[in-house]
Amino acid sequence: MNTPILQMRGITKTFPGVKALQDVTLQVNRGEVHAICGENGAGKSTLMKVLSGVYPHSSFDGQILFETEPCEFSSISDSEKRGIVIIHQELALSPYLSIAENIYLGNEQAHRGWVDWRKTNLEAAKLLARVGLSENPVTPVQQISVGKQQLVEIAKALSKEVKLLILDEPTAALNDEDSGHLLDLILHLKGQGVTCIIISHKLNEIRKIADAVTIIRDGKTIETLRLGDGEITQERIIRGMVGRDLESLYPDRDPQIGEEVLRIEDWSVRHPQDHSRMVVNNASLNVRKGEVVGLAGLMGAGRTELAMSVFGRSYGTATSGKVFKHGTEINTGTVSAAIKHGIAYATEDRKLYGLNLIEDIKRNVSMAALRKLVKGGWVDKNQETLVANSYRKDMNIKAPSVAAITGKLSGGNQQKVVLSKWMFSDPDVLILDEPTRGIDVGAKFEIYTIIAKLAAEGKAVIVISSELPELLGICDRIYTLSAGHVTGEVPIAEASQETLMHYMTKEKE
Repeated sequence: MNTPILQMRGITKTFPGVKALQDVTLQVNRGEVHAICGENGAGKSTLMKVLSGVYPHSSFDGQILFETEPCEFSSISDSEKRGIVIIHQELALSPYLSIAENIYLGNEQAHRGWVDWRKTNLEAAKLLARVGLSENPVTPVQQISVGKQQLVEIAKALSKEVKLLILDEPTAALNDEDSGHLLDLILHLKGQGVTCIIISHKLNEIRKIADAVTIIRDGKTIETLRLGDGEITQERIIRGMVGRDLESLYPDRDPQIGEEVLRIEDWSVRHPQDHSRMVVNNASLNVRKGEVVGLAGLMGAGRTELAMSVFGRSYGTATSGKVFKHGTEINTGTVSAAIKHGIAYATEDRKLYGLNLIEDIKRNVSMAALRKLVKGGWVDKNQETLVANSYRKDMNIKAPSVAAITGKLSGGNQQKVVLSKWMFSDPDVLILDEPTRGIDVGAKFEIYTIIAKLAAEGKAVIVISSELPELLGICDRIYTLSAGHVTGEVPIAEASQETLMHYMTKEKE
């Protein structure tokens, strides 16, 4: 059990203008679950890309030993041949291929040069059952949720002869129930002799499953804590990650709630492919000036679908219902119309819908309200830079300058750019869909502080989150959804995880 399966010594990785890793050391014992913690941009994902061959051996300094043998991986295929499989934070599935095709892509079940589709689908079904996913293997990936796609990635990894499984934020897209299932799956794999490295910002999950925790800060190894020594506490991990104690996970607020700003009445939305399926069913809710309202629900409850359909009919078909702002009915039938009415929606899928990854920070921040920077028919470039720099400072976006390409930022810093974009549009209503997904505990506090500040300025804020403690920590009122129906409205004084879960699993009467 205490025999090292992996040793990384003196790993140093430099990008133009940035030293991402500096003399990092990591030792992982065979058959353990080893967590890696650190703030966004600390170098966690970079270290795992070094290990898995995404960054070839010639591009960094240091030594990798796997099963006591020195390794020089030039590609992912090299590391996979040794039994090292990585699942990245941003999913790498083809949306147009089936689940089974994605699982065996590059590892086809072929006989004499021909793909055996019967075997492919049968074996895929076994793997899906192993990860607890009851989808038909021939279903196109684009038709299943982000959370289910994460489980497909796990199944894909299990289709290979894996000895060391690396999971980068594996539960970031999952609700509590599915996260629990995945954590149990990781422990099951550990029982089968599979060593796991997990990168996660969810400290309660780390304490549940990790045998050891290595903390990285600013590209350097800070320390390794071991469960057997009684060292793994939330406070100790936070102190190692951020270099200081966090007195509270949520900022103090003194809500000053005013008149109603937005009201949604009898909102119904049908599935974009299966028009007979009602995804949101006669949902009604409201949010007031200075109020933070939460939307809670299990996967498939319809939270994101409700938000996207209100924001310019971005999801679904045959949408019906009414939207009122300050008591007057408004038309949000297009995204531009919703923005003009002062509604902003920060998506849960920042890479697909929230950002232009090949553009710089400056252009991403300005794109939702570019009209504010136009003078004489031309965009004022200097003003655009000033605005972007202001948000880079206020949001603590870790980048050399606002000219940095957004796609090269860490996930948490990309999320800050998304929030900056919508804050610049100066909305009256801000809908935040999983705003802290993939963000470390220090950056989460910064986001919570921004949400509190927006509410204090009189904005109406709606927060969708799969983390119930988060909703309980920042909201004034919480709606629950189940199977497309609003099943409860709970004032924060009466709310608890048990109460919310009761309504989240309740069938519409």
